[in-house]
Amino acid sequence: MRSFVGRDILSLADFERGEYCHVFDVADRLKPHALERRNTDLLAHKTLLTAFYQPSTRTRLATEAAMHRLGGHVLGFSDAKMTRAGDFYQESIKDTMKMLEYYGDVIAMRHFQQGAPREAAAWASVPIINCGDGWGEHPTQVLTDLYTIHAELGTLDGLSILCVGDMRMRTMHSILYALSQFDSEAVVVSPPEMSLLDEFKAEIEQRNVRYREVEDVRDALADADVIYMEPVVQADYTKSREEASADKGVTPDRYKVTRQLLAEQAKSSAIILHSLPRMDELPPDVDATRHARYWNEAFNGVAMRMALLALVLGAVE
Repeated sequence: MRSFVGRDILSLADFERGEYCHVFDVADRLKPHALERRNTDLLAHKTLLTAFYQPSTRTRLATEAAMHRLGGHVLGFSDAKMTRAGDFYQESIKDTMKMLEYYGDVIAMRHFQQGAPREAAAWASVPIINCGDGWGEHPTQVLTDLYTIHAELGTLDGLSILCVGDMRMRTMHSILYALSQFDSEAVVVSPPEMSLLDEFKAEIEQRNVRYREVEDVRDALADADVIYMEPVVQADYTKSREEASADKGVTPDRYKVTRQLLAEQAKSSAIILHSLPRMDELPPDVDATRHARYWNEAFNGVAMRMALLALVLGAVE
């Protein structure tokens, strides 16, 4: 297994099965600090820099919380418009990263351009962690999702994972890459205009990912062990920011999971994950059901990011 020390976390296409298991083990070891709301001094002399060119709630704050729990320091920006990278000058990624690398020991980056974190990694001498790049990938979120599935169901093999939503989403790309390392099947449901692109299908087929496409969530819910959701009423992820319009649209029933549908069709053991924010595809009354795990998922994001930070900065092996 490759060392994580000094390593960029850019794509789950780069991960091997044993590496997932190792990250999960480290997250388990560090999780008590987050559970008990106490800090350690594991990274007391390290600084995380957050470079967020797109809005974020959970990813940025969970990453910052993880660094604080490890005793480290945090600085950065959450609105590129307040920096030279996003104002009149539109400073290049190269110039920005060549500067930021002197201010921190690791850079967590979210960007509206697909591939921007990989470009940043080419210029920075410190590790880059991809916190979402346009329609590209979101490795830290999906590591969190997989960690949650493993914690709840005890395995990542032998599962039926129902993926519902916009298949252009970066989370959907990352989870399908990850499934190349596990003996589980993805069942994908999306509007035709949001379906998996042919070139991405060819890539995951080459990686022997088991998947099939269905037209309606009701055609696959009964067999699902994991219901993995994203909205189909979606912002444009190629923009740095998108304001809400008067009419956001509504989610058709075929891409919606309701409390009634769960009662009628879902396995009693099935769990629902959603990276959030949600629209109307997952009504709030589902929160009170035995299936909801998205709050656990949000908490696990702190433990998972603690593990990644500790690993890439060499505090744990």
